[in-house]
Amino acid sequence: MRAVAPLATLAALAAPVQAQPTLVFLGDSLTAGLGLDRSQAFPSLIEARLRKAGLAWKVVNAGVSGDTTAGARARLDWIYRSRVEVMFVCVGSNDGLRGLPPAEAERNLRAILDRARREGTRVVLAGAMVPDNYGRAYQEAFGRIFPRLAREYKLPFLPFLLEGVALRPELNQEDGIHPNAEGARRVADSVWKVLEPQLRAAPPASR
Repeated sequence: MRAVAPLATLAALAAPVQAQPTLVFLGDSLTAGLGLDRSQAFPSLIEARLRKAGLAWKVVNAGVSGDTTAGARARLDWIYRSRVEVMFVCVGSNDGLRGLPPAEAERNLRAILDRARREGTRVVLAGAMVPDNYGRAYQEAFGRIFPRLAREYKLPFLPFLLEGVALRPELNQEDGIHPNAEGARRVADSVWKVLEPQLRAAPPASR
């Protein structure tokens, strides 16, 4: 997952505050929709479902290809230039693929969750996994981070963002990592199930 410039949709955070509440997707290339049209990325598919359901949310795709938990943490000040009612946090895959220490990823994720708590943002957390060839010890240490944080912070939790999509060639691009358009639709289905109740329960925007 190589780094590219942040998505243009990040500019939405600097726009004048809207009456509608804001939903931010904080992630990496899986969120950004690398290799897809922007309209095919799963956050855009969630936005379309919100419109269809009559739920007025401003959706910001804050996915940056190549981002790690450290990179996502570093972007929080930018994200919080405007109020954020709900944030879907799905970072960590690149930490795992680069073999970064699990403790480091956990520290960064805790910092993200702590900031969200201080800001009054409701968080939905998605987990990440690493391939078997990284070794069982690393794989298990990394995989334990996300359910542990979900329990500790009492967060709605999607155990694996790519559940039912990973390792299925027909649902992925040629790199075998990033979902194709159909794979992104499957991801959106999974995300919607855990995210929709939070969006319906979230209070209206305060400004």
